Amino acid sequence: MENLLWFLVVAVGPLLLAAAMVYALLRKRRLSREEKIRRDKKTAELFTEEGGGT
Repeated sequence: MENLLWFLVVAVGPLLLAAAMVYALLRKRRLSREEKIRRDKKTAELFTEEGGGT
């Protein structure tokens, strides 16, 4: 029984972790051009609003 548990921890655990990482990378989407422009404008607004630019 303890050999099975050790096998699960050492072999299956990293495989599950790798599968979760691959799944997350495949689900991640890139921003469109319009979304990037909106993001940059809002960031600039926040910096000028708080005086963070100087």
